[in-house]
Amino acid sequence: MILIDSHTHLYLEEFDSDIHAVIKRAEEADVKYFVIPNVDSTTIEPMMKLCNQFQKTCFPAIGLHPQSVKENFRDELQVMESWLEKEKFIAIGEVGIDLYWDKTFLSQQIETLKFQLLLAKKFELPVIIHSRNAMNEIIQILKDKIFDGIKIVFHCYSGSFEQAEYLTGKGYKLGIGGVVTYKNSGLAKIVKVLPLEHIFLETDAPYLPPVPYRGQRNESAYIRTIAEFIAQLRSCPVEEVAAITTSNAKEFFKILF
Repeated sequence: MILIDSHTHLYLEEFDSDIHAVIKRAEEADVKYFVIPNVDSTTIEPMMKLCNQFQKTCFPAIGLHPQSVKENFRDELQVMESWLEKEKFIAIGEVGIDLYWDKTFLSQQIETLKFQLLLAKKFELPVIIHSRNAMNEIIQILKDKIFDGIKIVFHCYSGSFEQAEYLTGKGYKLGIGGVVTYKNSGLAKIVKVLPLEHIFLETDAPYLPPVPYRGQRNESAYIRTIAEFIAQLRSCPVEEVAAITTSNAKEFFKILF
């Protein structure tokens, strides 16, 4: 069985002291490959260092996270584009709109998202979208025909069942992580009936650990826990969940193994 953590931040300082052990635990739990998105210019070099250290298993994505969109966002975008010109990345991300904490820079977040979607078209890369309290705004942006044909996964999906049906009907994918195990999230009801062909597994480590690890540091080994929860939810073998979700991520990100 092979599992992919399609969204994990293993370059963050939370993993500085034991990254080799973290990778080993993941591999022992059948998590063999890792998609590593940065969040802004300060995290590019740590991300690249990690991916160079584990070249055969860790694959970098690059983007400007909506919470990092401030007055200097155009300078940040220039940095992203310059890296895309000189290095190989597996995706644009994570990018999007986040209105949970602060709406001050909404117009800048919208401009930033549109710019990065166009970068995805230019460099023929898929996009990892972060959406928090902003699903309707992002859907409206994606209705512009200029963005047709871009492969998109909605990281840490938090929308409604109706929005999930709409997005998957457009060919977009949904990233499902530890939140699916939270009783009050409502995500389990969606994942129980949504075809597995639309789903990737992810941790967002070190954030959002699944039950029974809430309150602890999340790590990529817990993809196995998420897969087992989904298998129980759908009354199917965990091997089926692994096979389909891994195939989804492998094709989407063009991971060769």
